[in-house]
Amino acid sequence: MTGQIEGVQFRINYRDSNSMLFLQLEPGAEVKAKSGSMVAMDATVKIKGKLKFSVAKLLSGDKMSESTFTGPGEVMIAPSTWGDIVPIYLDGHTQWSVGKDAYLACTIGVTHKNKSQGVGKALLSGEFLSAYNVIGAGIMWITSLGAIYSRTLQPGEQWIVDKGHLVAWTATCKDEDIDAGGLFSSMNTDEDSVCRFTGPGIVYIQTRNPETLGGWINDRVNPPDVYHKVNRVLVSGS
Repeated sequence: MTGQIEGVQFRINYRDSNSMLFLQLEPGAEVKAKSGSMVAMDATVKIKGKLKFSVAKLLSGDKMSESTFTGPGEVMIAPSTWGDIVPIYLDGHTQWSVGKDAYLACTIGVTHKNKSQGVGKALLSGEFLSAYNVIGAGIMWITSLGAIYSRTLQPGEQWIVDKGHLVAWTATCKDEDIDAGGLFSSMNTDEDSVCRFTGPGIVYIQTRNPETLGGWINDRVNPPDVYHKVNRVLVSGS
């Protein structure tokens, strides 16, 4: 995938699992990227502005941690996990919400801040907390765990998405729990925390859930105690 805007040419290689973003910057052209995402760059490129992340900044609405690269030269950017990278073209009017792990980079005309409403207000309103507000004109590159799928919702159309699969969206989002009926409904469904989207708008989701993947890895690295008991019985024969 290739494209260009505002003195920046880009291409995305090694999709869908080991994606890498290549940015060719003209003299004076700038891009912003999540701190720690730079893989390599030409010696002619200048870098500045590595900010420290804190929970206080997340809740107060301060800017996310990022670095600014100024051309000329090439910069190679990659996410911290395996997955895809896709560009989103912003029109200067539409506001996007982006999951906390999904933002990767953007051109200089795009601005972004952590949601500033605070934990209490978010919980009471049912809105999704762990997201950034993004607006402006230019390109934003988002990343995922696994492949990325997008769906355009028509006015009034609703779609329910597990929060662990969210990447970016413009549709109205409300955080809620699934009630499948009965006292242990969430235990029966394994889908107890979702977002209900209402169109019009676009929703980008990822095919893998970080929390589910983490649980899968943990179960194999540190299996439940019952596995150890079974193994001891098999070994001892009693």
